[in-house]
Amino acid sequence: MPRLRRAASALVPVLLIPALVACGGTKTGYGDKTASGFDAVSISGDVGKKPSLTWKAALAYPSTMSVRTLVKGSGVAVTPASDGGKGALAELYIGDGTTEAKDWGYSSAQPEAIATSMGDVFKQLLDGARVGDRRAVIAKSEDVFGSGDASQYGIGNHDALVVVADIVADPTPKDVSASKLPRLQQKGGKPSGFSFSGVSKPSADGSLLRAVVKKGTGKTVTQDMTVTANYLGMTYGASKPFDESYSAKPVPFPLANVVPGWTYGLEGLKVGSRVLLQIPPALGYGAKAQKPNAKGHAGIPANSTLYFVIDIVSAKKTPASSSTQGQ
Repeated sequence: MPRLRRAASALVPVLLIPALVACGGTKTGYGDKTASGFDAVSISGDVGKKPSLTWKAALAYPSTMSVRTLVKGSGVAVTPASDGGKGALAELYIGDGTTEAKDWGYSSAQPEAIATSMGDVFKQLLDGARVGDRRAVIAKSEDVFGSGDASQYGIGNHDALVVVADIVADPTPKDVSASKLPRLQQKGGKPSGFSFSGVSKPSADGSLLRAVVKKGTGKTVTQDMTVTANYLGMTYGASKPFDESYSAKPVPFPLANVVPGWTYGLEGLKVGSRVLLQIPPALGYGAKAQKPNAKGHAGIPANSTLYFVIDIVSAKKTPASSSTQGQ
């Protein structure tokens, strides 16, 4: 299923470190001018691109964390952990206010999954966040990296850091009635497409919507499983699918290696279930258009909302050798 494969996201702070790149910066000396909190730095640039950090003075080592919303997004609110929220997908950046290194930047082909379980810095970034927000936290290096030694990355164990997060998506599925989604069409008893008649064009920064039209009774699906499924996918308003398996046979795939909308949309369901998904662009293919596949199906325009019907046929634990492979 080449359209659905992706690299697995990092889930804990320590996995963010190897992708950090440092460019310049001089260690602050004793007696140098310092400033507290956001008085020490100016953060500029467009959401979704690496921010520009301009240091007005070295950042004083903080006794407590400071958080600020730099840009207010217009997307859906991130589901709180208290309501079963799974965190958010975000683009992350780090500036070292002690060395005044301006160009620490997290570089990834995919936004990273962040959650409140990753520590207080991430709780601060997620509290009250909306999709489209740019939020920043000033914190101690130990708050970001724990007690581990970060010096090999040019970050001291007693440095003051600025963590900037651009909130890309809320991955927590919202369960809705099937009547809220396009009507499933069938031919010969098998799904053949969707009718979008009467369905409003979705917002690009909307929610992941899920309608379970048949509840299975088998194993509960978890992210560490390989799921075998029949599926059909279309973009909003399309006249034909961009991919489907009902005319052939069910397809197996590691759930950790598919687009995030599948990973989070199928997690927690049982084998034997049929589910409809509405996947916003950030949980699908984002701004990257997909070409028509070898089976002659339609391509996927950039920034498309995706619609799927998925029948979960079976699920089993993914072998370690294949859980990190993607296409």
